[in-house]
Amino acid sequence: MTSRRPPLTIESLVATPDHYLFAFEADQAIFAAMDRGAYRRSIFLDRRIQAASPETLAVPVDALVRHVDQHPPERAANGWIFHIAHCGSTLLARALDRPDQSLVLREPLALRQLGVARAQAADAALADDWRARLRLATSLHGRRYRPDAPAIVKANVPVNFMLSQILESAPAPAILLYFPLRPYLLAILRSPQHRNWVMNVTGQVQPALAGLVGDLEGSSLPERAAALWLAQMRLYADALERFAGTKSLHAEDLFNSPQPTLAAAAAHLGLRIPKRDLEAVVAGDLFSTYSKAPAQAFDNARRLEVRAETSRLLGAEIDQARRWVARRLVDCPLPLVLDRPLVGSSPRLLGD
Repeated sequence: MTSRRPPLTIESLVATPDHYLFAFEADQAIFAAMDRGAYRRSIFLDRRIQAASPETLAVPVDALVRHVDQHPPERAANGWIFHIAHCGSTLLARALDRPDQSLVLREPLALRQLGVARAQAADAALADDWRARLRLATSLHGRRYRPDAPAIVKANVPVNFMLSQILESAPAPAILLYFPLRPYLLAILRSPQHRNWVMNVTGQVQPALAGLVGDLEGSSLPERAAALWLAQMRLYADALERFAGTKSLHAEDLFNSPQPTLAAAAAHLGLRIPKRDLEAVVAGDLFSTYSKAPAQAFDNARRLEVRAETSRLLGAEIDQARRWVARRLVDCPLPLVLDRPLVGSSPRLLGD
């Protein structure tokens, strides 16, 4: 006799992270089949996901929202890692992803979709449907495999444009990872692939950029990169002022002092990761390979070599971008530094 699997209900669907909210498609929420191993091997939870099964499930968004609103999950809120891109966020997120102590979701696609929608409606009232989907996503991304192993979400750039809505609706500890202007420009302009990314993402979030730093009409690629940085620094400065659970993290602290920085990040996000485990992570393959592509050798020394090479090549473009920022700061002021550093002290945002 063969046993029959019980029918899948909304209650059972939302009860476990094995059903991962992958994306929104029209009025449907698309779920991917996962397990703990699939989450760990999926460096990103977007189209590059490595699911436990190729099968997906579509469920009406309205039905899910009604259920989650009526039966809020009984668990602690998420912790968050926000970042401005190419500043070590994948390294940080993978280092904190410990099977017995945490579940780290790296760049969920559904959140990115909502972030892009928010950025494109920067000057309009947010629709109730958008807010309902945000509640649903933040709730489902908070599920965990163990009660004592919190779920942490590492977002991506478009999500920064709804940072305040996230922390208002789901208060939780958050880390804001960043570079000052010059190292940021060197990081995101260093290759044709990175430069294409700048054009794509600034196009997707251009209405929000215009609202935060002014019109980009006729702006060059370095100026668009500078606009993206300036907008995100304004969002981060605002979040640090408004939300007590936020901490800023200068990326150089992660690269140059990884073990104490990881310990501070874990403590802030409510993770109980033993010191010996963090020491083993720092001494292992993760910190000697490229975090986005583990087959590629890469470490902090090589990172600094790449930065020096890029600096020699991009001097004129860096100067152009810095002049653009100086002009925009007249109407879009920034603090000299970001407050509440997770470790160490905060560098000047416009310093060298």
